[in-house]
Amino acid sequence: ACVEHLVATGAADPARVAVRGGSAGGLTVGASLNLRPELFAAAVAEVPFVDVITTMSDPTIPLTITEYDEWGDPSDPDVQRVMATYSPYDTVRPGPYPALYVTAGLNDPRVQYWEPAKWVARLREATTSGRPIVLETELEAGHGGRSGRYDAWRDEAKVLAFVLAALDVVPLDVVPLGVTDVTAG
Repeated sequence: ACVEHLVATGAADPARVAVRGGSAGGLTVGASLNLRPELFAAAVAEVPFVDVITTMSDPTIPLTITEYDEWGDPSDPDVQRVMATYSPYDTVRPGPYPALYVTAGLNDPRVQYWEPAKWVARLREATTSGRPIVLETELEAGHGGRSGRYDAWRDEAKVLAFVLAALDVVPLDVVPLGVTDVTAG
């Protein structure tokens, strides 16, 4: 609704809307993309919590039990049915997904690296847009990314370069990770 309002009022160019979120915010990004992928030209999901049912079903993962109050306990069939309606991994369907940059951290105790990796694999099979869906797994990072001020700046520069190229704002030669086709259209 926010994107539709921004476009309808002329505040946003529909071909240049990007969305970004991390962890639980990545869940919001993923759910939004599954509901209306055509609304976005680019998306960034940083260490996204996207496989809600699987993660919340494993009480050995740090924070799972303490977050039952927030997300619910999927051992309750009614709760699991609700989770299945919004869990990004479980609601991927064929559609025109935007250019997508997803991150994971090998040492992330909150969102294990395989969660975004599974989601990216499913998205790559489902997309009909031909836009890139990039996964970057940091081998020395946790939930907050790599430590060190300069590493954080370099990571931010990569994310912004990807988004700007996906929105046709900068030339493709500034895009990181060898991605060669992030342009709209």
